[in-house]
Amino acid sequence: MAQKQKAYPVSVRGELTEMPSRGWWLLKWLLAIPHYIVLAFLWIAFVVVCIIAFFAILFTSKYPKGLFNFNLGVLRWTWRVGFYSYTALATDKYPPFNLEPDDAYPADLAIEYPEKLSRGLVLIKWWLLAIPHYIVVAFLQGGAGKTNGGGLVFILAIFAGIALLFTGKYPEDIFKLVVGMNRWAYRVAAYASLMTDEYPPFRLWDD
Repeated sequence: MAQKQKAYPVSVRGELTEMPSRGWWLLKWLLAIPHYIVLAFLWIAFVVVCIIAFFAILFTSKYPKGLFNFNLGVLRWTWRVGFYSYTALATDKYPPFNLEPDDAYPADLAIEYPEKLSRGLVLIKWWLLAIPHYIVVAFLQGGAGKTNGGGLVFILAIFAGIALLFTGKYPEDIFKLVVGMNRWAYRVAAYASLMTDEYPPFRLWDD
């Protein structure tokens, strides 16, 4: 009897609940500017929290829950903005300005809080162990990862936008690929930012 594969503790949800409009995506770079400004400051705080969490894990094996929830919120906010803008272009629903989960929004991200983390892994997982994934994510997302754009996922999102412009439909296969590539990147981001000890799978899908 086949054993069911254990779910990875990082869950990335993206749903094509309503078809985006044909040409609205051409203006989303402008509409998303307020989010980009807020996220620039949030990501500075994210890095600071990672450094604090590094020492907390090293000495206590614990990721302080308040800090964990903050960084989870930053990743969640980033994914929603990406889903709205140029790492997916999969919704016209404007992202909320908050760090909290929102079942009503078509994109969300969740990470299981780890009760205990390895003191040894914290020294090497974010740089040495994650190198193979960094190479893949650089190809998928461009530059250093998901916030830079210009990678394959951006190109596919633009293709989807062109398809929307001329047909009014978002190609289903492209949508699955785009969400899968983002899922991979956010799993790696969570692992590299010390939020889980479980090594990210080399796959786009949940199962």
